Amino acid sequence: MPTDRVTAAGPARRRSPTAPPKSFLRARRIFLTLLTGFVLLPVYVMVSSSLKPLQDVSGKFRWMPSGLTVRPYFDIWDTVPLARYFVNSLVVAGAATVCSVVIAVFAAYAVSRYDFRGKRVFTVTVLSTQMFPGILFLLPLFLIYVNIGQSTGIALFGSRGGLILTYLTFSLPFSIWMLIGYFDSVPRELDEAAKVDGCGPLGALLRVVVPAAVPGIVAVAVYAFMTAWGEVLFASVMTNDTTRTLAVGLQGYSTQNDVYWNQIMAASLVVSVPVVAGFLLLQRYLVAGLTAGAVK
Repeated sequence: MPTDRVTAAGPARRRSPTAPPKSFLRARRIFLTLLTGFVLLPVYVMVSSSLKPLQDVSGKFRWMPSGLTVRPYFDIWDTVPLARYFVNSLVVAGAATVCSVVIAVFAAYAVSRYDFRGKRVFTVTVLSTQMFPGILFLLPLFLIYVNIGQSTGIALFGSRGGLILTYLTFSLPFSIWMLIGYFDSVPRELDEAAKVDGCGPLGALLRVVVPAAVPGIVAVAVYAFMTAWGEVLFASVMTNDTTRTLAVGLQGYSTQNDVYWNQIMAASLVVSVPVVAGFLLLQRYLVAGLTAGAVK
C-alpha cells in the first residue's frame, strides 16, 4: 500500500489544488517590491532634499546627502506667510467638508427613503455633473461671483466663502451619490423601529440611520476634505494675498532670483501631515464606507 512521505520535520504538506503556482507568487513579490520602491522613491527624494542646504539641492543630485540640516523647516515660516496659508486651507477645507457632509446626509436620506416626482432625474443629474472637467466652471463661477459682488456687495470673489461654495459644487454630487448607495444598504426596519419608539423622520435619521452609516459618512468627509485641501486651479483664481491657500502659497518659494527647493520640499512634507494623519486614523472607516456602500 502507498504510504505518505514522511521526513524528519514531519509529514510533507500537500499543496492545495486551488493555490496559485509558485511562479505567480514569485512574480507577484517582485512586482509589489518594484511598486513599493516606485512609490517610496519620491518620498525619499523629498525628505533628503528638505534636509540639505540650498547649495547642495541646487547642484548635482546625490542619493546620500553630504550634510544634513533642519534649517529649512524653520525658514519655511519666514520666506512666505505659510502659517496664514495653513489657516486658510484648514478653514476652507473644514467648512467645505462639514457643509458637504450635512447637505449630503439630508439629500441622500430623502432620495433613499422617499419617492417623489423627479427623483430619477435628480439622481442622474447629480451623477452626470461628475462627467464635466472642473475648468469648464472656472469662468462662469468667476463671472457669477464678480456680478454678485457688484450688485449686492457680498464679496465672494477673493474670499474664503466663495472658495467654500466653489468646492461644494464638486464634492456635493459625489457625496450625495455615495451616501444614497450607503443608505440603501441600511435596513429600513431600523427606521420603522425608531418610528414605533416615537421618533419622527428627523429623529430616525439622526438617532438610528446616521450612527449606522458612520463609515460611509467618514468616507464622504475624507473625500471632501482631500478635494478642498489639494485643489490648485480655483484657489489660484478665486483667492488673493490674504485668502490664499497652501496649494497656491507654495509657489511663493520660487522667486525671480532663485528657487528654494529645500524649503519647497520641507513645506510640502509639513502640509501633508494633516491629510496623512487623518487618513491613517480614519482608514478603517474609509475602507468600510467605500466597500459597504457599493454592495446592496
